[in-house]
Amino acid sequence: MQQPPSDPTAVPAATGSSPTGSAPTGSGTGPSHESPGGSAAGREASGSFGGSAAAAGVANTVAALMPRAKSELAELVAFRSVADPEQFPRSECEGAAEWIARALRAEGFQDVATLDTPDGTQSVYGFLPGPEGAPTVLLYAHYDVQPPLDEAAWRTPPFELTDGADGRWYGRGAADCKGGFIMHLLALRAVRENGGLPVSVKMIVEGSEEQGTGGLEEYARSRPELLAADAIVIGDAGNFRCGLPTVTATLRGMALLRVQVDTLEGNLHSGLFGGAAPDALAALLRTLDSLRDADGNTVIDGLEAGAPWEGMPYPEEDFRQDAKVLDGVGLLGSGAVADRLWARPAVTVLGIDCPPVVGATPSVHASARALVSLRIPPGTDVEKAVELLVAHVESHVPWQARVTTELVGKGQPFSADTTSPAYSAMAEALRAAYDGQEMQISGMGGSIPLCNALDALYPEAEILLIGLSEPEAQIHAVNESVDPRELERMAVAEALFLRGYAAQAAG
Repeated sequence: MQQPPSDPTAVPAATGSSPTGSAPTGSGTGPSHESPGGSAAGREASGSFGGSAAAAGVANTVAALMPRAKSELAELVAFRSVADPEQFPRSECEGAAEWIARALRAEGFQDVATLDTPDGTQSVYGFLPGPEGAPTVLLYAHYDVQPPLDEAAWRTPPFELTDGADGRWYGRGAADCKGGFIMHLLALRAVRENGGLPVSVKMIVEGSEEQGTGGLEEYARSRPELLAADAIVIGDAGNFRCGLPTVTATLRGMALLRVQVDTLEGNLHSGLFGGAAPDALAALLRTLDSLRDADGNTVIDGLEAGAPWEGMPYPEEDFRQDAKVLDGVGLLGSGAVADRLWARPAVTVLGIDCPPVVGATPSVHASARALVSLRIPPGTDVEKAVELLVAHVESHVPWQARVTTELVGKGQPFSADTTSPAYSAMAEALRAAYDGQEMQISGMGGSIPLCNALDALYPEAEILLIGLSEPEAQIHAVNESVDPRELERMAVAEALFLRGYAAQAAG
């Protein structure tokens, strides 16, 4: 464990200051945030937070802190913290990690440290002690982000938090998952201002979740006492849609496979050799095409489709709107949309290495390479799924072309126990924060590899998945954004959850 130097600029949580030092000052912060549905005081008068003075006090505090939260999120978004040194300098991630460490010290966290994990990245840890005998809650987020993709396709600069005309805040990581860390800070500030911290809190902010390289999982396995907790709140999921309070009960696992096809010693003139010379790019495309049937269902030899989804449905028209499917274009696969998203394997070709159209020459290609993602539903072992995927690729490459594969990332699927006491405390908290709406339970097609590691290390811990990544957030795409109303409400809900969970333990 590498202990960073203490921060002489640390300030009390309620002063309105943000962490200072090498972190960039807020850019593109725009006008101050206005609380959803009018002022928090107005909500208190209407009793929309369950008629509880304590709940209304939490809501008032969060509403008052929103301008500060926006400024802090702007500072954090400004770090180009893609955990791939081939795309962005490692210093961007290191700067984000130090910013978070400074923020934790400013909140009074103890034992704050940047942890050098085995994959070469850093995670940030801190401990905030609560009353003696109180339960411990682990709060999780990650500061690494997806690459911005085509920066020209963004309506705003990807690494500047910018106000949109629709009221959302745009920037890479605004929802996934730098906003999740800010949500945790807001919740802690609010609960401490309204009666004090009722639980002990551990905070862990990962630096390579998007890469799937498993550094934090390996570190946690080597130091199992570090993240031990009674309840774990993963702030990297999101509501089914804006304004509908949701916890995520299942996650698909993930495998990333590089596939390379080689056929020739070098490229050849297509006029002289085309028609007989084996084309590596064509062979790769034929191989990738074999991973789906004519309807678009994923078909990998020996890999079963999975059991039907038994939770809330996902109407096809809603999905088409959320996914922004073009008019007249069909969806992939058959059966219920929820089955396809949350209960079945799904293969996606993430990228292909081949010459661009501009500047292409009349050549038969000697080599071609692709990166393939396989999402794996709960109930399927990721190791077995990878074995079957590799075997399928090797058996379906045409023309006896040479094919090599490399596994570059993986994570097991996850399924939570939604009958646990922590879920009832979260249901009450979400009901209060969302004007009496009942908590919904959904799946998520994405992966959070750490969840299974935590589940295996701490089988008695209750794991909940919440966050800011609802469909309009467009995480992993251009124009990612966060709805400040979701940030405010989810921070209120998390603060109320900490109070309710502590009361359950005490009772």
